[in-house]
Amino acid sequence: MTFDVRRFDIYRKVPKDLTQPTYTGAFISVCCCVFMLFLFLSELTGFIATEIVNELYVDDPDKDSGGKIDVSLNISLPNLHCDLVGLDIQDEMGRHEVGHIDNSMKVPLNNGHGCRFEGEFSINKVPGNFHVSTHSATAQPQSPDMTHIIHKLAFGEKLQVQHVQGAFNALGGANRLQSNALASHDYILKIVPTVYEDLGGKQRFSYQYTVANKEYVAYSHTGRIIPAIWFRYDLSPITVRYTERRQPFYRFITTVSLSLCL
Repeated sequence: MTFDVRRFDIYRKVPKDLTQPTYTGAFISVCCCVFMLFLFLSELTGFIATEIVNELYVDDPDKDSGGKIDVSLNISLPNLHCDLVGLDIQDEMGRHEVGHIDNSMKVPLNNGHGCRFEGEFSINKVPGNFHVSTHSATAQPQSPDMTHIIHKLAFGEKLQVQHVQGAFNALGGANRLQSNALASHDYILKIVPTVYEDLGGKQRFSYQYTVANKEYVAYSHTGRIIPAIWFRYDLSPITVRYTERRQPFYRFITTVSLSLCL
């Protein structure tokens, strides 16, 4: 007596001479193949695509920076001559620098009546301010016009990453040309350290910031105070971290197998 293992086959085949192809069956088969191809391509796209995960924690992420933050400022003052425009930097560590000129450039506007200031400088990781003013000018003007447009104010490395929404240049495009010409402008910044780590483990350090602003004409007992454009900053203890991740290969295979089976 022989034992036939084939008796346990639950996927038995029907002989070809007992089957008959139909147009309906062909249409359904083509639709199933197209659907399975769609599922496979969808899962393949999801596997190849990079997922960006963000988290928050308390730390100083860029400990190798020497306690410094790089700043990039680009601002136009269309009604103030370049000879009068200067950048001053102060902070709680005792820094007080008037007329900072390193890595900066002044471009005349409106036939020399205005000025665009572009500067790259660093600030300490402590509360402080930097301001555009006429304080470093040889002779102070009677009525300096501080109306302006901020093209760029950014901190740290530039991040050119898709799908990352952030306030890395929150003041870019700020237009104060319709303001009182004699008014000072205060921009209060809260700087948030931001780390971006790509798939290769390379980290880039940047900073987002929130901003509030006000403008006013200030007076003292000696009369009206010379206006300026102030950027007063403080650092948040919270760090935002973005990490690139890719779907594990085993998850891709499992998902594709389940999709095709269905």
